[in-house]
Amino acid sequence: MDQDRIEKSISNILEAIGEDPQREGLEKTPKRVAKMYQEIFLGVNKEPSEALDVFVEDEANDLVLVRDITFYSLCEHHLIPFFGKVHLAYKPQGGRVTGFSKLTKLVETVAKRPQLQERMTKIIADTMMEILEPQGVYVIVEAQQLCMTMRGVEQTETETITSASRGIFKEDSGAKNEVINLIYRGRTR
Repeated sequence: MDQDRIEKSISNILEAIGEDPQREGLEKTPKRVAKMYQEIFLGVNKEPSEALDVFVEDEANDLVLVRDITFYSLCEHHLIPFFGKVHLAYKPQGGRVTGFSKLTKLVETVAKRPQLQERMTKIIADTMMEILEPQGVYVIVEAQQLCMTMRGVEQTETETITSASRGIFKEDSGAKNEVINLIYRGRTR
């Protein structure tokens, strides 16, 4: 990542909006933003599939669900944050499983790049299907889009929900409903 170029660009933006990038309070902002971009765009040029390791656990063929994986991303349309939670489930086949932390790493890798929520949901589901070769995958992403809150329609209580179902969860509504019930069990949704 080209830190110097980012710093110069941020200084130019500050000047373009009528600010003085050298004034107290802003003088270190370009460097801070460049450092922040290095952190929040860690997923750029990384393959999501590299986040998952597969191992075989002979008895593991029942539902695996991880809910409430928090994420932060930047909408590629306005470079304004969107954030929320990812819930994902898969039904292993042939005992092929991965570590729970690897699933959270997958979410992080996909989220840490300029992104769209719809694409993020699809990439997570497709990557799990490709690498784990399960009977099925179901992913739900719930997010707040600050581009809807801070600008434009200014809807402060709006939540966006996207989902992707693959395999058994696309074909069998009972399997899909089981996942939805487990995700929202004990919640007032």
